[in-house]
Amino acid sequence: MTSELISKKELLDATGISYGQLYRWKRKQLIPEEWFIRKSAFTGQETFFPKDLVLARIDKILNMKDELSLDDLADKLSTSIVDLELRKNDFISRNLVSEVVIQTMMSDVQADHIYSFEQMLHLYVVEGMLQSGEISRDEGKLLLETLQKHSSTFKGNPYDVIFIRRMGISSFALMSSSAELIFDDGVKVVTRLSMSNQAEQLKEKLG
Repeated sequence: MTSELISKKELLDATGISYGQLYRWKRKQLIPEEWFIRKSAFTGQETFFPKDLVLARIDKILNMKDELSLDDLADKLSTSIVDLELRKNDFISRNLVSEVVIQTMMSDVQADHIYSFEQMLHLYVVEGMLQSGEISRDEGKLLLETLQKHSSTFKGNPYDVIFIRRMGISSFALMSSSAELIFDDGVKVVTRLSMSNQAEQLKEKLG
């Protein structure tokens, strides 16, 4: 599977923003450095972006830029792990995870345990995929274990969750949001999920 990319020219045409705006937002970290991907093209080296991510981000910027300063926008849209913690019971009371997740993935944790934002994000992502019907409970446990073990590898940089099946066997992979990944024809890509987008959703719901 290859993540769909959009060229800089296509992006400017599609959104109506200027070259100057794009790079001003980059300097303000409204658009992550990792999304500016240099690739060889017919005309030489060109800049591309992960299409869905960058279009969604620019739409948010355009909708909020008249209400917030660029610095405030950068803070709101930051993909870094926020400094937010909640006790287990407080997190459950927000109704962001179902009884299935509480019983199968949180039951061994004491009521006064304090969850970091990253831990809450992992549970929130598992919950979303369970609710969509894309994964089973056992696959949810595997996804949670994968996130807990390996998400720190990205050191706060944007990354995606890839869920694949091959001959009935399920697997999860974590990869940089700007990376390309190609599988053979025997692999079915069930979903590719942006953790940056999930983090933004969770921040809004916890805010």
